[in-house]
Amino acid sequence: MNDKPVKIPGPDHPIIITANPNRVIVRAGGRVIADTRRALLLREASYPGVNYIPRADADMSLLERSDHATYCPYKGDCGYFSIPAGGEKSRNAVWSYENPYGAVASIKGYLAFYPDRIDGMEERPEG
Repeated sequence: MNDKPVKIPGPDHPIIITANPNRVIVRAGGRVIADTRRALLLREASYPGVNYIPRADADMSLLERSDHATYCPYKGDCGYFSIPAGGEKSRNAVWSYENPYGAVASIKGYLAFYPDRIDGMEERPEG
């Protein structure tokens, strides 16, 4: 039995997911962690937009799954990864909704990064 609340995005709490037209490069610990032209930009309510990057475009060998977990009533259960090359700063720096709720199903198989736990996230216009 699931006793966690489930909420549907709507006018009071919108969630909009669009393709990011830019190339997105994530660096931590002096290494390129991810490089993609297929990022999704998730805008949720009044929060800053978040780039979600396909796992296929990240070097998963540079990530280490952590025991940390959280829950979002709009997106579901969230798992975390640390970036060992980034040191203590990069603990739980990456999150992923591995089985997101239907309203945000397009972020399944994607990763997001806390900006303050990586060296930087660069967006380069393509074209």
